[in-house]
This record gives sequence, C-alpha cells and structure tokens, in this order.
Amino acid sequence: MIERRFLLVSLAGLFGLAAFRWLRTTPAEAAGKFEIEKTDAEWRAQLMPQQYEILRKHGTERPGSSPLLKENRKGIFACAGCDLPLFSSETKYDSGTGWPSFYQPLDNALGKTEDRSLGMLRTEVHCRRCGGHLGHVFDDGPKPTGLRYCINGFGLAFRPAGPSAS
Repeated sequence: MIERRFLLVSLAGLFGLAAFRWLRTTPAEAAGKFEIEKTDAEWRAQLMPQQYEILRKHGTERPGSSPLLKENRKGIFACAGCDLPLFSSETKYDSGTGWPSFYQPLDNALGKTEDRSLGMLRTEVHCRRCGGHLGHVFDDGPKPTGLRYCINGFGLAFRPAGPSAS
C-alpha cells in the first residue's frame, strides 16, 4: 500500500513539474535568434517605456489606449523596434476589441510562437527581424483570411503613404 502511494505521489510530482515547465516557457524562449539583437540596456535606451514593456517584456496596452486604433490613412504599420514593415493599412479593420486589428500581415513580416501564459494556449506574433512582441492572432477575423491579428498599437509605428497622406 505504501509503495502504491509513493508511486502515485511520484507520478503526480513529475506531471506537475512537466506542466509547470510547459506553462512557464515564454514566447521569446521559443522564438530563437533574430537578425537584430540588442542588449536589454540598448532596447531600454531606444524605446519609450510603454514600447519596451510591450515589445521586449510581452506586455499588453490597455484597450483603446493606442492612437493607432483610429488611424485610417493609407500607409504601412511597421515595427516600433526595428522599423520592419508589418501590415498595410489596406488590411486594417475595426474589430471592436480596443486594439488595432488586421486580417493579414505583409509577406515575411511576422514570426509565430506558442504563448502558454495565463494558463491557456494562444498564438503569439512577433516581428521576424527583432523578435519584438506584437500581439496575438485569432481565427475569428473577416474574409478573405478569417484571421484577426490583434496588435498592440504601441509596438507599431505608422508610415503614411505618399506626400499627400496627411
């Protein structure tokens, strides 16, 4: 009887350890190396505090707080960390979530990792060049892709199209 309890406790402990390791793996650990890599001090010096928290620490802005939420001019939304073009204004739409939303990124702009934070499994999207955390992608978006890239606006920089884009 004691051996059975010992075996059950041991198995439960191993399962708990495996579950803890699975839950604490961060998207940055899963993503690997990037073209642009800087020290933490370099990122802090380059980015505003809110940008740093989002791009480097996987933070999230308050819903409705980004000025880019209501940005409707034609142009490109780029990574605030490395200026890589990520989304065209042509794919931006109002999802009603409080974050800038897009149904499709530009080619070769994003990387994806599993995000296991908050005890759930989601798909995190990051800049493929610098690894900056941008947000998440969900499968409840509009046609033609059916995807909703829910992006932290403070992780983006908007570049208006052409000289008359004011």
